[in-house]
Amino acid sequence: MPKPPKKSDLDKSWMPTRRDRKIPIAPEYHLIVTEGTKTEPNYFKGLIAEIDKKYPPGRIKIEGLGRNTLSLLEYAERLVKNKYNLLEIKHIWLVYDKDDFPADNFDNTFHKCADISKNSDRKYHALWSNECIELWFLLHFEYLQAALSRDDYYPKLTVHLQGCGKYEKNRDDIYNILKPRMSEAVRNAKKLNESYGSAPPSKCSPGTKVHEIFEYLGSYLK
Repeated sequence: MPKPPKKSDLDKSWMPTRRDRKIPIAPEYHLIVTEGTKTEPNYFKGLIAEIDKKYPPGRIKIEGLGRNTLSLLEYAERLVKNKYNLLEIKHIWLVYDKDDFPADNFDNTFHKCADISKNSDRKYHALWSNECIELWFLLHFEYLQAALSRDDYYPKLTVHLQGCGKYEKNRDDIYNILKPRMSEAVRNAKKLNESYGSAPPSKCSPGTKVHEIFEYLGSYLK
């Protein structure tokens, strides 16, 4: 006769049963909070959909807020405390662009995420892009060292997306289009970051940290 579950495991409905030990353990709870309301949420929903196909859905939440850098972090903290207080969220990923925001705000969000994470089991990750998330998209195709404005990325992406239509913001298929080149994008993003040493994010242009969420969740995407 099987033993009853431990009290500490009663809320872990995602755990493998005795009859199916081959089910991998599902991801911890994650919250992705994006500065943009369409382009970034549309992209990361592709990541979430892929993981939801393999594991019990709902482990990764996403919020597109349309807020600037510092208020993005503050609002993310309120979401964890209020809206998602019943979930044991372990990782909060802030996705934001440099664009025209002051350098101090851009850098301080990164530093505050690091400071909060030092003294907590809950980790805040700053997935910044300088100048914009389209740099991360472009790194799937080429290693870029020249600083570009947001508008300069669009025609370059359109050239690479031959057969998939013109690149436009808010496309809801961009994750699936780029996915086969993910490993190349991660390599290029890491190479860029290494070239800047310990420089603050505002001085890393072009640069991005978006690859870090894919490195962390990579085992769930294979």
